[in-house]
Amino acid sequence: MTEALPQAANHPTPPDAPHQAFAMVTELLQSLGHAHAPQWLSVPARTAQEAADALGVQVGQIAKSVVFRRRSDDAAVLVVTSGDRRVDEKKVAAQVGPIGRADAEFVKRQTGFSIGGVSPVGHASQPVTLIDQDLQRFDVIWAAAGHPNGVFRLSPADLARLTGAPVVDVVQHPA
Repeated sequence: MTEALPQAANHPTPPDAPHQAFAMVTELLQSLGHAHAPQWLSVPARTAQEAADALGVQVGQIAKSVVFRRRSDDAAVLVVTSGDRRVDEKKVAAQVGPIGRADAEFVKRQTGFSIGGVSPVGHASQPVTLIDQDLQRFDVIWAAAGHPNGVFRLSPADLARLTGAPVVDVVQHPA
């Protein structure tokens, strides 16, 4: 695939006072030697479609973060998948044990991020993380950087390296 460049009026940093979670993700990625600093979008992107529209990329290139609650120990389970795919909870449970839905309070407490801005890195408590193999369809993907207006560019290999998570099949496949 060819690389799509962002088309929205994006900024390397927030135009106002820095947002703490965005700044933390920015610093973390820099300390890990990630080549692409997070960008601040001119519009919030709480959904994969909003992010794709703001960046001018395919919705599948958005690495959306979906958080579940593992029933056995109340741990957060983070599934990072393509924006055009739906997580198959049975496949996730086969990997990590029985799971349930996570509400906004649980997500914020466990990850340190609000829904719509959950980064795959920099969590308050280390979640059990799975990366869906369908992200491998793309050379360039975009993930949330701790805030609905924050995103960062990476490759699927970068995502696996940064998270240390296994790449597995955890989505429903189109018929």
